[in-house]
Amino acid sequence: MVANPMPQMKEDAAAPTQVNIYEAKTQLSSLVERVAKGEEIVIAKAGKPAAKLVALEAKAKVPRKPGKNLLGITFIAGDFDAPLSEDVLQDFGL
Repeated sequence: MVANPMPQMKEDAAAPTQVNIYEAKTQLSSLVERVAKGEEIVIAKAGKPAAKLVALEAKAKVPRKPGKNLLGITFIAGDFDAPLSEDVLQDFGL
């Protein structure tokens, strides 16, 4: 029986890809596209991991409630669409 000096390493799909800083700088656009598809990229300096490039989690948009301001208060005066008085029109040069 012969011992296997090099154990077989399973290729883990979840293991991040490692690139050096120069490669990351020159290939940034393609790395960002890969990350957007779910891949994790580790950026190494002198062979040592220095940073991880990962996709941002998408925030769920909260639907806006019509008729509400930031304080949740809505008030429209009863005479909002009434014609303006002559002195106000003159102030605006009309």
